[in-house]
Amino acid sequence: MPENNPKSRIIFAKNLRKFRLKRKLSQEDLADLAGIHRTYVGSVERAERNISIDNMERLANALECSIVELLVEDSEELEEITDRKILENLFLYIRQYQQLVQKPVRLLV
Repeated sequence: MPENNPKSRIIFAKNLRKFRLKRKLSQEDLADLAGIHRTYVGSVERAERNISIDNMERLANALECSIVELLVEDSEELEEITDRKILENLFLYIRQYQQLVQKPVRLLV
């Protein structure tokens, strides 16, 4: 891959290829699933394209992953993001529970 490409483009390209191969898809198969031309997928994997967010989303959906997973440089960073998301969702339920507990209780007699 050319050295003059931005780091995030190279990371996306490497992860796209990794996820595609993990799912045993050819570039043509991935292109069909994403509704993108096969030569475009190849150029993205070579970090030759400044890919749009819309096309990132199409490729991520076709690979059944998130755009974040395609942009993260290492798996430890991805685990940290995933853990943070789990905790944020958990805290949402904790807040709802706290609000529920604070409501006055009416007994049916």
